Amino acid sequence: MSKKYFNKLALTTAIAAALTSVSATAGGLVGKVTDANGSQLYKGAKVSIAELDLVTTTDQSGVYRFANLPAGEYKVVVEYIGAGSSETTVTVNQTGTVEQNLTFSEQAQLEDIVVYAQRAGQAGAINAQKNADSIKSIVSADAIGQFPDQNVSEALQRLPGMFIERDQGEGRFVGIRGIDPNLNNVTINGLNVPSPESGVRSVALDVIPSNLVGGLEVSKSVTPDMDADAIGGSIEVKSLSGFDRAQQSITFSAEMAQNQLRDSKSPKVSASYTDIFDDTFAVAAALSYSDREFGSDNIESNGDDEIEQRFYSITRERLGAAVNLDYRPDFNNQYFVRSLFSEFSDDEYRLSNTFVFDDEGEVERATKDRKETQQIISLTAGGEHQLDSLTVNYQVGYSKAEEENPNALYYTIKGEGLTFDSDMQGQIPQISQGADVHDFANYELDEVSDESDFAEDEETSFKLDLTKKLLVGDSAYEFKTGVKYRQREKNTRAIIDIYDDGFDAFNPTDFATATPDWSLGDFGPGLNRQALRNFTKQNKAGFEKVELDSDLESQGASYTINEDIFAAYAMVSADFGKLNVVAGVRYEQTDFSTQGAKVELVEDEQNDVEEVQNTPWSTEDSYSKLLPSINLRYELSDKLIARAAYTQTLARPKFEDVGAYQIIESKTEENDDGEFETEREAEAGNPSLKPYFADNFDLSLEYYPGHIGVLSAGYFHKSIDNFVIVVDVAGTSEWQGYDEVFQPINGQSAKLHGVELAWVKSFDSGLLLAANATLTDSEATTIVDGEVFETQLPNQSDTIANFTLGFENDTVSLRLTSVYKSKNLEEIDDGMLRYEDAHTQLDFSGKYYINQQTHIYFNAVNINDEPMYHYFDNRNQNAQYESYGRTFQLGFSWASF
Repeated sequence: MSKKYFNKLALTTAIAAALTSVSATAGGLVGKVTDANGSQLYKGAKVSIAELDLVTTTDQSGVYRFANLPAGEYKVVVEYIGAGSSETTVTVNQTGTVEQNLTFSEQAQLEDIVVYAQRAGQAGAINAQKNADSIKSIVSADAIGQFPDQNVSEALQRLPGMFIERDQGEGRFVGIRGIDPNLNNVTINGLNVPSPESGVRSVALDVIPSNLVGGLEVSKSVTPDMDADAIGGSIEVKSLSGFDRAQQSITFSAEMAQNQLRDSKSPKVSASYTDIFDDTFAVAAALSYSDREFGSDNIESNGDDEIEQRFYSITRERLGAAVNLDYRPDFNNQYFVRSLFSEFSDDEYRLSNTFVFDDEGEVERATKDRKETQQIISLTAGGEHQLDSLTVNYQVGYSKAEEENPNALYYTIKGEGLTFDSDMQGQIPQISQGADVHDFANYELDEVSDESDFAEDEETSFKLDLTKKLLVGDSAYEFKTGVKYRQREKNTRAIIDIYDDGFDAFNPTDFATATPDWSLGDFGPGLNRQALRNFTKQNKAGFEKVELDSDLESQGASYTINEDIFAAYAMVSADFGKLNVVAGVRYEQTDFSTQGAKVELVEDEQNDVEEVQNTPWSTEDSYSKLLPSINLRYELSDKLIARAAYTQTLARPKFEDVGAYQIIESKTEENDDGEFETEREAEAGNPSLKPYFADNFDLSLEYYPGHIGVLSAGYFHKSIDNFVIVVDVAGTSEWQGYDEVFQPINGQSAKLHGVELAWVKSFDSGLLLAANATLTDSEATTIVDGEVFETQLPNQSDTIANFTLGFENDTVSLRLTSVYKSKNLEEIDDGMLRYEDAHTQLDFSGKYYINQQTHIYFNAVNINDEPMYHYFDNRNQNAQYESYGRTFQLGFSWASF
């Protein structure tokens, strides 16, 4: 940590100490909210002291706390949607802390919450949402298992305004209000976990064992004590603590799944354990493993003169483990250690046929054979201390993410003068093919590429928060200040060997296999994966390496990025009758540097030059921003809550956008007139990119009818500067004389506004209904070489909607769900607008309860066999169509509690 950061830390801590130096001589009140027998903890319950007009809520462990109370006798009321209210008389002393647990009467408790916990998750989430100081949507741990979701990211898609980006049909990255997932912040227990993937910032949420998740919170308006990089919003994953359950718990589940497209079987097992020892030490541990075999059928085009067919066969293996330790010697002191380990491997074999529509009748048949492994290790430790009315929180964290893709093998065999034709129209363009296209005797080996890619993302962080609670007159105030420091380093490197000759021993017919079961048309025979790899091993020494192309690709794909982020904030929360105000300011400074190379392949016939020119390239930048915010919550009645917020947020560009790399190809050849012409093409990062900045306005109204349910409506508006889009910048001032250059640039400005509607209702009959929709509209202006493009924000969808119809009783639990995401603009590709089409998916989940501890379940995922579709300009112009098929899951789950 540099000296300037130590100075800032010392200054902020001194200010915090001065702010919170008021001594406290009053008493305190602390305790848990449970059922009558202490077996059920109530999280998110509202606890109030009417005489002092004080309100708080219980945390994940069901604990509430009041500090700095005048001595006296008070009526403490606890309220919980779905369980009514309960009142307890408590005497607070002049000094010291009184411990008083609060319980609901047996008549007030919902039997299905206590017995089966089917509605407990929904009730807990709704209570926490109602009592939050900012605009939030919440998923409880219990609710995660109520849907046919394969991971944490898919569980989040059920919330209002949420959507997911899928990889091979499986949800990985989460977006909020139709906005690109890279513009959101994701933390696990307050720790920013790095991404193993080389180009992005956010980590895919499918790496987290769902049975160790204590809750998921989506903040759509941030407060000053939260990271500012949250233009869409902030997602907080809360790990399960042993104190979050009132008694020892053990869970186990096992599942077998079948993918209909590939007719493959996939097992999955998971287990968790929590316990409390001597009421002071708690442990929570979880382990999960899955081995999923599946695939996809794909067809894509360049919108002009090429169509490519793709057949994927994939084995995706996941291992996740976590151990959380908590030590709480008393209510005033607690310490914790959190750990997360995740390993993800993707074993992929791809067959592809590329048809080039020119006079030569060229077809390229290719393979991709690779096994990619990602690993994440995350460790965080910290504590909380209550010193009278002062609360001290601190946390240190270390995370490391790695991705290895060693010796990925690419084969391309080529045939010319073959017979085929297509009008290139429709979502699935059809290709008429002559018999010669499927005869491997008409092909010869054109190229072999052996590629190894590595990425590493490492982050260390420190956070300190100080909170002071004061009662001034009839109003309660909470002052909070703190600092956070993050140091992150991202490395990506590649070793790419390209071979184009020395293939005399290769006969394509020796490697032909049966025609794959490809559902989108006529594919032709495949190529044997193991035989190709064996051939490479035996004959690679005789291959002729294309030194220049190999050097170009290897050196151009390697770069390092360093990022230091210092943040400090101050905020105040106050209750003025029914009005709660949270206001403050956050300061963030970013120091950024990147090291890489400008790599140019020069092929100059005129001067008889063939070489790769490698020019080291490093640059650095720094920027800072003061970000004010205010959140207002007004309780119109016990059932009606109004909210308003103004916040300023930012987003740092993706690593692949700001990395210091340029890959340039320059070719000088003699034309038919005897003159030499030079063609130059490039792709490049842009370290000069500015971060996004946004002004955000939110209004919402929430109605809680009293039983388990909520009806809400909200409006939001965002003004965004410096959004990033990838365009062809050839001919601009930096790229004069180039024919094509793809580079990310800052757009001018964008505006996004929309409404968010949600309804959740649980009926006494067992019927469950949930529906939400987010309707947005955006306008974005981009200027490229003097040409103005008026578009929507990249990766922004106008409509996000979810619907759930369910029924449950003591025996069964049924859910039929649908998710919808409208089209979104991906990029401007060679003057064409590339869109991702609308996506609608239906899923079903059914459970049968053998007893209170054991149930069997059946899930059907993607019942309607919805594909992924991308297009150019109009829906009839294919860019990419990919089908995944249906997946069916059968399993059982057992819990000791």
